[in-house]
Amino acid sequence: MSATVSTPPRTIRIGSRKSQLALVQTHWVQEQLQKHYPDRTFEVHTMSTQGDIILDVALAKIGDKGLFTKELEVGMLQNETDFAVHSLKDLPTNLPEGLILGCITARENPADALVLHAKHQGKNLDTLPAGAVIGTSSLRRLAQLRHYYPHFEFKDVRGNLNTRLTKLDAGEYDALILAVAGLERLGMGDRIHQVIPSEISLHAVGQGALGIECRADDAEVLELLKALEHQPTAWRCLAERSFLRNLEGGCQVPIGVNTVVEGDRLTLTGMVARLDGQRLIKDTLEGAATDAEQLGIDLANRLREQGATEILEEIFREIQRGS
Repeated sequence: MSATVSTPPRTIRIGSRKSQLALVQTHWVQEQLQKHYPDRTFEVHTMSTQGDIILDVALAKIGDKGLFTKELEVGMLQNETDFAVHSLKDLPTNLPEGLILGCITARENPADALVLHAKHQGKNLDTLPAGAVIGTSSLRRLAQLRHYYPHFEFKDVRGNLNTRLTKLDAGEYDALILAVAGLERLGMGDRIHQVIPSEISLHAVGQGALGIECRADDAEVLELLKALEHQPTAWRCLAERSFLRNLEGGCQVPIGVNTVVEGDRLTLTGMVARLDGQRLIKDTLEGAATDAEQLGIDLANRLREQGATEILEEIFREIQRGS
């Protein structure tokens, strides 16, 4: 009687952008899965996305639907990779047919951070001088800061984290607004001079969390990814993504959020603002955490009733005019 030859488990191929932060995040996912499944092999496959290549144009002017994700998604659909690791804030709320959000990991601090040039050591947003040049590539940050600090000058900044910090240190900016989570993941938490309170800057949808996207019909990968799912973060981010989706806003519109889970209750705050910061609409809803997506829909509808649709239509016209 011949011995049965067992087939080795399939190698799982992970898609990632090539940026330093993307690789840190992807290797963290790889390591966590390896701990849970020591008999499996997980390989990282890197690629550049359009957002990594086009660095001399403001994000809002490029049209950002899938700017940092499309190439990774093509890789999965063509069966070159099995799942992709994204900063969840970069992942559009509507995914290509055949792909789903398979897992949301535990969230790092989702807040925005103020990073200062050396000459402003000890200062914060309230004490920086009028005319200080603040660098940000986010319309969300721009609109909120213009609302509360109209005396600053704002200037677009692109490139990876190290590139932006080099420009700051060279004196091109007095300060940058960056994500706390990205700085901390790269071991640069010491560059944070102020964690900006949510009362001033509501964070981006999904900021601080990793979203793992995979093929909808890949039951094996979906089962493996359950080991990394963090339910409270998932509830928070599903509410935020539902809110964004139902306002029909891409990542590059001034829409900000904040979420809190306490027990089985979820509180969602959402904001829409004009680019000049002169009009800002904000509201909050609370509900069952298990109804996270409906909570996002309900809050979007409430902001529409308060004028959010008109603000967003005005913004899209401004972007199309190249403002």
